[in-house]
This record gives sequence, structure tokens and C-alpha cells, in this order.
Amino acid sequence: MLKNYLIMPCPQCCGFTQENPHGAYFVSKLKLAGCTAITLLTTLAFAQDAPAAPVVDKGDSVWLLVATSLVLLMTPALALFYGGMVHKKNVLNTMLMSFVMMGIVSLVWVLIGYSLAFGKSSNGFIGSLEYALGQNISLTTPYGTQTIPAALFMLFQMKFAIITPALISGAIAERMKFRGYVIFMTLWSLVVYCPAACWVWNPDGWLCKLGALDFAGGTVVHLASGVSALALCIVIGKRKNVAPPPNNITLTLLGAGMLWFGWFGFNAGSALAMNDVAINAFLTTHLAAAAAMLSWLIAEKLKSGKMTAIGGASGLVAGLVAITPACGFVDITGGIFIGLLSGVICYFAIQLKHKLGYDDALDVVGVHGVGGCFGAIATGIFATTAVNTAVTEVALKDGRMGLIVKQLIAIGAVGALALIGTFVLAKIVQTTVGLRADDNAEELGMDEVVHGESGYGLNPLGV
Repeated sequence: MLKNYLIMPCPQCCGFTQENPHGAYFVSKLKLAGCTAITLLTTLAFAQDAPAAPVVDKGDSVWLLVATSLVLLMTPALALFYGGMVHKKNVLNTMLMSFVMMGIVSLVWVLIGYSLAFGKSSNGFIGSLEYALGQNISLTTPYGTQTIPAALFMLFQMKFAIITPALISGAIAERMKFRGYVIFMTLWSLVVYCPAACWVWNPDGWLCKLGALDFAGGTVVHLASGVSALALCIVIGKRKNVAPPPNNITLTLLGAGMLWFGWFGFNAGSALAMNDVAINAFLTTHLAAAAAMLSWLIAEKLKSGKMTAIGGASGLVAGLVAITPACGFVDITGGIFIGLLSGVICYFAIQLKHKLGYDDALDVVGVHGVGGCFGAIATGIFATTAVNTAVTEVALKDGRMGLIVKQLIAIGAVGALALIGTFVLAKIVQTTVGLRADDNAEELGMDEVVHGESGYGLNPLGV
């Protein structure tokens, strides 16, 4: 059958006739071969013009499952990091402020937040409601051009949405009403975080189309939380005891180590695939954290004469923050430079609260706000096509200075959204349910008065 098919002439173009069957046979065979070749070439041309539909890759999906789990681990790690630095009468309240976000934001995200951030957008500022109530989120087909299921992408992004408001809690620790905190952060997630994520990470987002780069959350997560922390500190005011003794620095060190570990999922996972970009992000993340820890300790030694455990923990976190927007775009040298500079910059940035008079309890503004801002600028300085050709070439089409300008625009836009959104929401919550804890709760401790518990023994005064 195959032989007969191969020698049959094409009736439309080969000219086989009964009058000259043998003379036409050889010609017909040649013409048939030509027709077949033309058909194949045409098919290939059309196949090249039409991009292949993305297919779920099991290897990429397994890596993203692991990365998603690592990012979730960062929120309990943050609770330990923050919990060890406050007075012992407030340790449970401080830690619960992080833990409760895992409950609230998870539901808010799947019901509407994910859709506002990553639904199709016609204006570039906010997503549609196509994924509201968890609808149309496929377990088997990818989101956009990715190679992981859409539901897995939604879960991965959920963990970012969880930890971002939790970061803010460190700035207002020991003095904010728990009920006011819950209401404020729920609204903040929708009014500030979701639009920022849409602008920067949604393919339809206006900053994404502009060419601004943020690999894993320098602007969306850290700048937004740092600026919002500053605004909230101003609205809520200072603590009565501005400098309480840390209750357990060993908890802070444990939390810092867990953050370092979980951050690999945060940054390397943002490649959304198991590829060379993910490996580069993993590598630059680790080196930046190492370099920042050392540069912070050296700066601390030169200024105060001592290297402290809290300084080492804060330094490595500063490096992780600064490398976050850049890790998938810069090489090893860029990663080390970003780490070294961020340790020094953030160390001196935390001194601003004493000069400017705001009470940032756990240095969220200095580490996350300033670190995220510096990291976004450094991304523009150190990004290279040698690491991430597909993305960086588009961003660099207007040259190096053009990219830096785009980064500054993103910083200004997200910073303004966070500042204005936080002020408005804080004033609304303040005039309705209240933001500031009463004097009794602040004096006796938030653990005993708000939660009826004590982190250490039964003494509510924590003395």
C-alpha cells in the first residue's frame, strides 16, 4: 500500500494521460515529490508562525510545589524573627500577627485577590474578575505561557500575598489593636498589594509593559511593605516604651536562618521553571545574603565597636531583600555587589528613625523599604542579557539609563500607591474600630490583655 501511494501521480498537476502512460510515469513521480516537498514546507512555515500552546512540564511543576512550600515556611520564620526582638509580654501577639495572615490572606486571595492581580486587564491597573471565587483556575492547563498548572501558579503567588502584610506588622509591634490590624491588613491586601502585583507582574500590567524589572518582589513585596510600614507608624504613633529589651535573640537567629532557607523558594521559584535562570537566582540570592551579613557586621563594628547577633540576622535579611528584584537578571558579581552595598546601606538606613522621630519597632522601613528601593535600582544597574536574554533584552531596548529610569518609575508608582493607600485605609480603620491599643493593654502586655496567654510562664507583666 505504501509503495502504491508513493508512485501515484498527483491528478491535478502531474499530467498523467492514457495516451502516454509510461512516458508520463517518471515525470509524474518527480512532480509528486515536488508537491509533497511544497506541502511539507508550507506546513512547517505555518507551524513556525503559530506559537505552540504551552504544555505542563512535570519537572517544573515539582520544583514549583517545593518552592511554594518554602515560601510558606517564610511566614512562620518571620514570626520567629520578629517574636524574638520584642518584649516578652508581647511575643505571642507579635508572632500571631504573622500567623493570622496565613489564614486571612489565603481565603482573600483565592476568592478575589488572585483575580484582581492576575486576571486579564484592559487598563493595566487592575485585573478582571475572571478568577473570582476560585473559578476558571485550571489544575491541568498553564497560566499564560508557563509550563506549570494555573492552580499551582495561583498557590505560589498566594504565599507572596501572605508574607507581604505580615512584614508590615514588625513596624507597629506592641501597640496596635489586633482587631484593627486584621481589618486593616485585609483591606490593604486588596487595595495596595493586588494592584501593585497587577502593575508589575501581570502581562497586561502597565509597569510590566513599560519594561520595569522585578524578578521576585523588590517593589511589589518589600518596597510596598516598607513604605506602608512608615505610613502606619506615623498614623499610629510611638510606643510608650520605645526600646524594650528583646525577649529571645536565639529565636531571632533561628527565624533569620529559616528565612534564608525559605527565600530560595521565594527567588529561585520565581523563574517558574527548573532552568538556568532558577539556578542563577538561587546562587545570587545566597551570595547576596552572605555578603550583606558580613558588610552589616563590619559597619556595626566600625560604628559601635561590636558585632551583634541581631546585626548579623538583620544584615542577611537586608541582602535577601535587595537581591530579590535582581536575582534572575544579574550575574554572580552583580549579586555580591548588591549584597555588600545593601548591608551597609540598610544598616545606616535604620538610624533614620531616631533622626526623623518615627517608631519603626523592628526596622521594617530601613530593611525592607530602603532595601527594596535599592534593589530595584541595582537591578537596572547590574541586569545583563547573559543571564536572562528573553526578558532583559526587552527591558534594555532603551539602553542602560532607560532601564534605570523605568525602575525609578516603578519605585515611584508602587511607593505612591502604598503610601496613599495606607494613609487612607489607616484613617478609615482608626475612625471605625480603632488602631491604637489602649494604655492598659500596652502596659500589661498584648499577650495577656488581648489573647489571655503568656509566651513565658504565667507572669503577665513579663518581669
